[in-house]
Amino acid sequence: MIVGGGIGGLAAAVALGRRGWEVEVWERASEFAEIGAGISLWPNALRALGELDLGETVQGLGAVEAAGGVRDRAGRWLSRTDGAEIERRFGLPMVILHRAELVRVLVESLPAEVLRGSTEVTGVRDDGDGVVVSHQGGTRRVDLVVGADGLHSTVRRHGWPAAAGPRYAGYTAWRMVSGPLPRGLGEGAAFWGRGERFGFTSMPGGRAYCFATATVPAGEAAAGGEHAELTRRFGGWADPIPALLAAVPASDVLRHDVYDLPPLASFMSGRVALLGDAAHAMTPNLGQGACQALEDAVVLAACLDEPGGLDRYDELRRARTQMVARRSARLGAIGQLAWPPAALARDLAARLTPSAATLRSMTPILDWRP
Repeated sequence: MIVGGGIGGLAAAVALGRRGWEVEVWERASEFAEIGAGISLWPNALRALGELDLGETVQGLGAVEAAGGVRDRAGRWLSRTDGAEIERRFGLPMVILHRAELVRVLVESLPAEVLRGSTEVTGVRDDGDGVVVSHQGGTRRVDLVVGADGLHSTVRRHGWPAAAGPRYAGYTAWRMVSGPLPRGLGEGAAFWGRGERFGFTSMPGGRAYCFATATVPAGEAAAGGEHAELTRRFGGWADPIPALLAAVPASDVLRHDVYDLPPLASFMSGRVALLGDAAHAMTPNLGQGACQALEDAVVLAACLDEPGGLDRYDELRRARTQMVARRSARLGAIGQLAWPPAALARDLAARLTPSAATLRSMTPILDWRP
């Protein structure tokens, strides 16, 4: 049983099903769908999808990031990234598409009887002979439970009762997709301000995926609406940010406080395993959250071909994902610097760092092989 029907859970179902497991995916929502905005699939994620025979399909639905980098709020370049160099170095591009498209492809790769919507798991107990799963309709015994139920995982809470809960990263994030832009977007970029960031990249259909962050207390909401709040904060920043905001429907702005998960001592307990955000929720600064969940899915399925597979899965995945999470948290802390001297020093360091060195630093993440 896979608890959670997001990207990681669905990918795990595809991977396990193709290796002969009888799989069910239990999801508390009524539909297997995604309400998020855009998603970046780096070469490591495309390799994982290739293991599911879905790499070319997904790549064909997305837009390849041709170029990008980091600018200051006035629009001056701090660092540049060449998309062609990413593909040359790692063999695959970075692709941007809507999260809903990726979920749709995964759902369509599974038999309908595998998907159990409107089913909320309330408890998980390993009794030595199997795993007893409690839900609103009673209990069910299965051989293996995969907890893919996100940041506030029920499976983690029951199987890892002493583990620390999610922690607030100190900033909130907005995500949105624009309507078609008259002249397209060209290069993507992340603009760094002081305690604020705004980024964007091209999507299919002439649209743009945009995101923004601001250092604020957790739990806040804009009294006049989130689109108006973004316009207040970023409407005076350099082009093309004002035009992008104007092209975003006011009702389509998503706001979520950013949390990550303190490192777990293990991703497995008896016959229960965790993957994706349930195991290693990370900040979005490297665009690796879903990418790491896809890696988890194919590695878990491969490990379960052998005795002791859950131990091997933990060995392969825990150190790697926690390394990525640490790096993402550090980048977020740097990007959110608000004290003017510190922000000035950050921008200067970014200008002085060769783009080749930046790309080289990503090699341990992007060069992953299944």
